[in-house]
Amino acid sequence: MNLKERLHSHLIQIVRDRNPYLASEGHFYAQQYIREQLAQWGTVEIDDFSVRGRIHHNLILDLPPFDRASKKRLPPIVIGAHYDTVPGSPGADDNATGVAVLLELARNIASGPLKYPVQLVAFDMEEYGCLGSSHHAAKYKQQQESIRLMISLEMLGYCNHNPNSQSYPAGLKYFYPNSGNFIALIGTLRTVPDLINLSGKIRKSGQPCEWLPVPNRGLIVPDTRRSDHVPFWDNGYPAIMVTDTANMRNPHYHRESDRIETLDLDFLAGVCQGLVKGIRHL
Repeated sequence: MNLKERLHSHLIQIVRDRNPYLASEGHFYAQQYIREQLAQWGTVEIDDFSVRGRIHHNLILDLPPFDRASKKRLPPIVIGAHYDTVPGSPGADDNATGVAVLLELARNIASGPLKYPVQLVAFDMEEYGCLGSSHHAAKYKQQQESIRLMISLEMLGYCNHNPNSQSYPAGLKYFYPNSGNFIALIGTLRTVPDLINLSGKIRKSGQPCEWLPVPNRGLIVPDTRRSDHVPFWDNGYPAIMVTDTANMRNPHYHRESDRIETLDLDFLAGVCQGLVKGIRHL
């Protein structure tokens, strides 16, 4: 199977109502599928956290760097995507696309390790206030561990080539394209070198890419604070969100109609390929 076919086969398994409260069966099914896929490349840690007396799980796979013998311990690249959905939505773009790319990054990095250790995390409870990623970021902070870069994969598969298919938070439309056919990278000012590097590699792989640096943890543009990178920003870590911009482009956002048929799988495969190249050059 080629990359596009593998992504599609992940989506077929993951796309279903998987709200942790109202669709616990679909939620559990997706969780087990992710766990099995990641387990091909190493030991999957199931990290529990509790919300209102109920246990939820982040799934974590740690991949070592290529120079395991080195005395110098490098900080990890943390790559995450959430697997829960809002009630009543099968969540194809939000966020089965992010999870599918996470699984393919695991495959790619396991078969050719990077200079840095890589930690891949499937987060639960993003739709309830980024609770899984808040738990994860807090753990790093508590242990006073550093992170090379956190990358949040948040909706990667919706593309529209028509003019005026892309909207923006106030003031940004004058600087960016009006067609929704690019992938966006959003980071804080300290991640600018990584934003430039990643966007360059993604464009080189043939995928249009735009990047936006935001000061002050994105507080002046609240729309940039809507995914699992935010707890890392708030804990002082460098983090980037990779996104197709959600409801600023995708009319199916948080709806029953967020299905595989609405996605552009060539676009998704292009994003995945570009990320592989970019992450390898961090």
